[in-house]
Amino acid sequence: MERYTIRCAIYLFLIKNNKLFLIRRKNTGWEDGKYCVPGGHLESNEKLSDAVKREAKEEAGIEVDFEDVKFIQAMHRKSNVDYIDLFFIANKWLGEPKNTEEDKADDAGWFDIDNLPENILPHQKVVLDNYKKNIIFSEFGF
Repeated sequence: MERYTIRCAIYLFLIKNNKLFLIRRKNTGWEDGKYCVPGGHLESNEKLSDAVKREAKEEAGIEVDFEDVKFIQAMHRKSNVDYIDLFFIANKWLGEPKNTEEDKADDAGWFDIDNLPENILPHQKVVLDNYKKNIIFSEFGF
């Protein structure tokens, strides 16, 4: 019998002055036109801490020290496949976040945390709402 496998993705919340940094997806084949926080799949043989640093650099052009990053939530998400999504927040970083993957995103910027775009990825909106309530686990899409 084949064992059940699940994918893992990591996401990084960048918040300053009550604003959240978001990127709008394009040409990815999944949820294009929607805003999301920087993040992506955990790669084979990659530590979570390295994945967080890699995605911050790849998607937002910033450098983070994992000592300045805090775990905020785990989500079991049903999509086209099952995911375990791990969400982190950076307290500080080097550089100014920007869209560094123009082939995969067509907008990026800071949005008021209490007035986010309607076209934000729904599961990430849930995580943000849970973060405000100190909820560290959720399920989505079942």
